[in-house]
Amino acid sequence: MLVGLTSGTLRPPPERRVLSRIGDVLLTALAVAGGLCILLVILAVTLNITLIMFSTGSMAPTIPAGSVAVVREMPASQIEVGDVVTVDRAGALPVTHRVTDVLTRDGDRATFTMQGDANDDPDPAPYTAETVRVVLTSVPHLASVIVWSGHPVVLGCLTVTATALVTWAFWPRRTRGSPESAADPDLPQV
Repeated sequence: MLVGLTSGTLRPPPERRVLSRIGDVLLTALAVAGGLCILLVILAVTLNITLIMFSTGSMAPTIPAGSVAVVREMPASQIEVGDVVTVDRAGALPVTHRVTDVLTRDGDRATFTMQGDANDDPDPAPYTAETVRVVLTSVPHLASVIVWSGHPVVLGCLTVTATALVTWAFWPRRTRGSPESAADPDLPQV
């Protein structure tokens, strides 16, 4: 079936061109996303940046429950009043609240008080730490998406989809004049 001539070459049928274009766009988008992920991992490792998920609303409305925050580890002696920091506690979950006062600084170590934005009272006792994680930014409602994407069924579907796209990308193409194309009535014959 002859679809059209452009500069002396035969073109495949329009539906093949559309599918090919969609495939090219998908592969390009996935390649860009993969490159971005690699870049973000490199930045996270070199800058000591991690993510934390909020399960309580003690920092609402600034950081509501179900949010994900981007945090950077730093010496506790560098914190200032008003910073939102995460402090690791021995035998307990970390706490993320706003610094209300810095009582002492000694080298990298600091002793400070904190209070959640939604709490009426400050935390019961001061914290002493050498390192804290300072909240750089947060995204509301992202925690549920991250938890959902870690489900085995979702990971399995993503793996199968990625495998299919990579296989399709590297699958040999039929060209005009090849023995396979002679048997295909949809390819233009010369």
